Amino acid sequence: MTAHSDRSRLADWDKQFLWHPFTQMREWEQEEPVIIERGRGSYVTDTEGRRYLDGVSSLWVNVHGHRHPALDRALRAQLSRIAHSTLLGLSNPPAIRLARELVRVAPPGLTKVFYSDNGSTAVEIALKMAVQYWRQRKPKAGPKRTFLRLHLGYHGDTVGAMSVGGIDLFRERFRPLLFPTVTAEPPYCYRCPLKLTHPSCALACLDPVERLLKRRHRDLAGLIIEPLVQAAAGMVMAPPGYLARIRALCTKYGVLLIADEVATGFGRTGRMFACEHEGVTPDLMAVSKGLTGGYVPLGATLATEEIYQAFLGDFAEWKTFFHGHSYTGNPLGCAVALANLEVFRKERTLARMQPRITALRRLLRPLSKLPHVGEIRQRGFMVGIELVTDRKTRVPYKPTERIGHHIAMEARRRGMLLRPLGHVVVLMPPLSVTTAELARMVTILDKSIRTVTEALS
Repeated sequence: MTAHSDRSRLADWDKQFLWHPFTQMREWEQEEPVIIERGRGSYVTDTEGRRYLDGVSSLWVNVHGHRHPALDRALRAQLSRIAHSTLLGLSNPPAIRLARELVRVAPPGLTKVFYSDNGSTAVEIALKMAVQYWRQRKPKAGPKRTFLRLHLGYHGDTVGAMSVGGIDLFRERFRPLLFPTVTAEPPYCYRCPLKLTHPSCALACLDPVERLLKRRHRDLAGLIIEPLVQAAAGMVMAPPGYLARIRALCTKYGVLLIADEVATGFGRTGRMFACEHEGVTPDLMAVSKGLTGGYVPLGATLATEEIYQAFLGDFAEWKTFFHGHSYTGNPLGCAVALANLEVFRKERTLARMQPRITALRRLLRPLSKLPHVGEIRQRGFMVGIELVTDRKTRVPYKPTERIGHHIAMEARRRGMLLRPLGHVVVLMPPLSVTTAELARMVTILDKSIRTVTEALS
């Protein structure tokens, strides 16, 4: 069998057997699929031998580049010992060591680690922990079994995670399955619902949040937030001080703060965790994506000692947290996650990022003058470019125009893979990206935006 016929067979099998996530399959069946089979550094290579810059870190998970030697070695070394052993009634060295390291690098006060498989399950665990905590630790505080969420927030696709999400397109058709929540508007400065301007607004968007907390605190088990960046909403950035004020309000009204750091964690914002930018320690924190450097699925929920203590008691009291997964604390995942954190230390990843974060901001600046670029939002290596039909009125493109998709396809033709969010083009390179690679990424972005928007004008 020739290489060409093998690639053709793979493409046929893909269309015959695979169902892709967040993909309209009728369109997919009519396209020639890009099938990625190799990667190195900031590049991936398809079965045709074409190389692409990985502009979204393989959907926000790759951290130190593809095929990092230290991560490869860690995976192979652990595989020579054991691939999996349950954490129910047993333990394993990588899970123990990783828990210790996660507590060491997490915001101070988070002391316990509960493993899972991905970001959605890490969030589900935090929600269940919050409700059970109030029932067992402070039942007099109120029933406390619902959550305050932000509109446009995204926390995953399982039922609980969807319930506290705020993107209607992802949750509306499943509404009968969802539990009730309380909703507040997010700090979307470019499209401020209060029609105010930062910083003269004095964070007025927090006033409705406080009113809800004051009125509903006896019902609320927790407030869930993506710290600093609502990623799936289109990289919507919170203004300085917003997160710290949220922390203070939750403390004031006796509501747990749940930080969803699935997208923002492990260096994406320029710090290990986004909460660190404002010195915030949440009561519960969900992590995944970059936890293993983009190698294997693994999630974790970190909790404070106060929350952990609520689950201790005699067997007959039934205070146990009855939750678990078959692959909880998987040794392969934990081993490569340990190596991931070691690379952060040895290569001084966060310190070395800083000049490249500044370089990326400089490289992006000229794009803000393009006639259909409404706003460029950047926090660390998380970038959202919001496209509009008219810069003065800020009218976005209609979803049916698929502006982001067309730009991503143009970028692909020019050698970079992107995954847009509607009319927002997202750039999230691996933390190991070089300045030269960043320059090429932005050049491709510039040319792709120009080509597509000019054709639509």
